[in-house]
Amino acid sequence: MALSPSKTKTSYHTRSISLPAQSHPLTLRVEEQIRRLRSSEAASISSSSSSILQNLSGLKDLYDCVDDLLRLPLTQQAIAHERSDKCVNDVLEGSLRILEVCGTTRDLISQIRECVLDLQSSFRRNKREVSDVVNGYMITRKKVNKVILKCLGDMKRNKNISSGLKKDQDIVAIICILREAEDITVSMFESLLSLISRPTIQSKPRGWPLVSKLTGTRQAAHNREEAKFSEMEKVDTALSNFTAQKSHKGNEVQDAQKQLAALESSIQDLESELDCFYRSSIKTRVSLLNILSN
Repeated sequence: MALSPSKTKTSYHTRSISLPAQSHPLTLRVEEQIRRLRSSEAASISSSSSSILQNLSGLKDLYDCVDDLLRLPLTQQAIAHERSDKCVNDVLEGSLRILEVCGTTRDLISQIRECVLDLQSSFRRNKREVSDVVNGYMITRKKVNKVILKCLGDMKRNKNISSGLKKDQDIVAIICILREAEDITVSMFESLLSLISRPTIQSKPRGWPLVSKLTGTRQAAHNREEAKFSEMEKVDTALSNFTAQKSHKGNEVQDAQKQLAALESSIQDLESELDCFYRSSIKTRVSLLNILSN
């Protein structure tokens, strides 16, 4: 079955990619990577740091496969032949947008990590300025959220702006692959940015008995409820509880330190995966530029 050019940017979650029978095996690898990411996206009821890390790793693998595909002589010939066409320019601009989104995300994550490190240092020193550092963290979160909202708005406006395809099968298949890669990448980064920008949550009412009095059923329900929140939300709650206590002693301090350590570890993993994907996406864009400049 041939591709339907007019539907290349719609119904991604329900359709499958159908490429010409003579396509190179690398095309099948790219196709499989996209299917895996779509399945992972559909299976995730709500985003979590673990699912985001897994998807970023999958995106890196996808872009490595796409770059291998772009290095094939037939692929290069097909793209070079249509270098002046708007559809080729669209995917080139799309590759730049992906780099910009990834770069912005890395910068935002770095800002949050610096605040987390400051908080950890303040807690270890056990000085009174901890409250000031907490306020600084919250201010940074608000600034980060403002940037994220703008970034999400830009990504939404840039969707579905690609031109139609009225070319031969080879270039149609290649352009559709590149568009699919961009589309799933945007979707994954929307999930990541939405996870980071979740509003700070209020501390939960302390209506449950102490742990020593909890039944197994209530404890299991409590664990399931806690699992719904991201590491960042847990830090927000822990800091909220900490600032609400005038004495700044006891469980509130320990919980804040625990949640900050967990968030720092999660951020380190996230930065590592983002760096890997960023390098792969740069490599893919460079390959496109080389094809069009030769």
